[in-house]
Amino acid sequence: MVDDLELNMNAYLPLRDVVFHTLREAILKGELKPGERLMELQLAEKMGVSRTPIREAIRMLEQEGLAVTIPRKGAQVAGMTEKDMEDSLEIRAALDELAVQLACDAITEEQLQQLKVAMRGVEEAIRIGDIKKIAEADVVFHDVIYKATGNEKLVGILNNLREQVYRYRVEYLKDDKSYPILIKEHEELYEGIVKKDKAYVSEVMKKHVQNQADAVKSIIREQKAK
Repeated sequence: MVDDLELNMNAYLPLRDVVFHTLREAILKGELKPGERLMELQLAEKMGVSRTPIREAIRMLEQEGLAVTIPRKGAQVAGMTEKDMEDSLEIRAALDELAVQLACDAITEEQLQQLKVAMRGVEEAIRIGDIKKIAEADVVFHDVIYKATGNEKLVGILNNLREQVYRYRVEYLKDDKSYPILIKEHEELYEGIVKKDKAYVSEVMKKHVQNQADAVKSIIREQKAK
């Protein structure tokens, strides 16, 4: 079990919700891994809370499909399935394609500069080799594109989806063979947006998401085969 589970305190949320969001983030970021047991007493000690909010948070995780309770074994982090991954990334592909097309029309010079900086941020994180930093930098890159659409409703939907696909993003980035492809695709997206070539960026974005889907599908199949 992960050693560091610091509560993300929020004065406006009940303690069970704070525990839920802390555990949820740890699962989505891959800090708590599929199949790892969620032992109430151990988690309560690590997080400095009673077992009650832990128990309630685990129930909430089960409702989101992030945890399962196994008879005689207790609760554990749910494994990733191809169906869940395909459903999530199918939605992401459609929305990302829309976002990058809108960005071609609406992006400002300042946002273009932000996108270039974000692109270099991903490259720097890759150079350091920190998966968490690479994933966070990749989120920043895509967030610039989302905000450049000027469509707040689309940005809100994509922000909600982001947490659902974060787990798959981290798995994808664990294989350093994906890094040259990631860098190349980011460069292509940037160049296509600069040229306002909607057809080109649409194809690049489709390929970008599909490459992630194919890689994660292989990982899920390898885990099932073990």
